[in-house]
Amino acid sequence: MATIKCPKCAAPVDFDAGAKFVKCNYCSGQIYIDRSGAGFYYALPFMVDEANAVGMFRRWAAGSTRAKDLDRLAQIAGVNRRYFPVYMFKRDVGGKETVFIEPAGSTTLPGLHNLKVPAGDLKILDASFDVGGAEMIKPDIEMLSYMSSLPGKPIEQALVYFPIWKVDYVFNQKRYEVVLDGSSGEVFAAEFPPRSSAAYIVVAAVGFLAFVAEGLVAAASIPLAAILMGVTVVGVFMAALFVARRL
Repeated sequence: MATIKCPKCAAPVDFDAGAKFVKCNYCSGQIYIDRSGAGFYYALPFMVDEANAVGMFRRWAAGSTRAKDLDRLAQIAGVNRRYFPVYMFKRDVGGKETVFIEPAGSTTLPGLHNLKVPAGDLKILDASFDVGGAEMIKPDIEMLSYMSSLPGKPIEQALVYFPIWKVDYVFNQKRYEVVLDGSSGEVFAAEFPPRSSAAYIVVAAVGFLAFVAEGLVAAASIPLAAILMGVTVVGVFMAALFVARRL
């Protein structure tokens, strides 16, 4: 048996050398054990429910870089509620406290290297914390693997379970996935069906050729060229508007 001090109440806690998690007998706090030491064991509550997660996905899908009508035509294939583990390192860097977030679990899901933990919302993960039936992803990356690359002096280290929604959808018979931050609602996607740029290129090319021709006309008649350029500007604007709405 090994012994550490509980990060919450400082009471001595005995644990087996190979244990990853241990419960303090004095304050019932859950402690995460790593070869590099012990740290707080936190979780963030879900601030976004399933209905809002789907609505946020639809609004994201309506963005200008996504395929036309993706928000309407995307077929939701699955919405999964999960807690993903990340390490939170607080370091003293040049006299300033800096927070670094690194994934504690192996994953190919998009965005999980860019999560931001709002410190004020952290809750001690103990028996009283309701995970709401969310799947708990187990950490499989040692905290020690990050320690040597972090700048500054250590202040605190913690394992934080972060709330995410994984949304799977199908568009044009191809399956895609996005991850929604269950705390802020931010959407992350490694791949999505893009909006075609061919029509915009055609509009731009026609507008360019028209301006070149009108430049030649200006050599003979500047007023006529000015009128033609005005017509071209309006025409290019209307064509671009049509493409944005219909294509």
